[in-house]
Amino acid sequence: MEFYVVLSTILFSIGAFGMLIRKNMIILLMCIELMLNSANLLLVAFSSYYGSSDPQIFVFFTVVVAAAEATIGLSIIIMAYRNSKSTDISLFNNLKG
Repeated sequence: MEFYVVLSTILFSIGAFGMLIRKNMIILLMCIELMLNSANLLLVAFSSYYGSSDPQIFVFFTVVVAAAEATIGLSIIIMAYRNSKSTDISLFNNLKG
């Protein structure tokens, strides 16, 4: 059980560190996915440890939300790239009305 907790913590830390440091929109999207998957890993590990299948329902909904987030995020990235020919996150300041 400790292995999964440590692995999930490391994956979440990598994702959070990437969110704070990087400025590329695609990498930010991947870091968000990494953080969501680390939470899913922890939920499944606790589900298996305690013998309950209830957290796996939350994992299913999290996967659905992550898929929708990736779809919307990638469409926003494509539109930003078409307008500015770059995926730098600081370009969103230029999109303000």
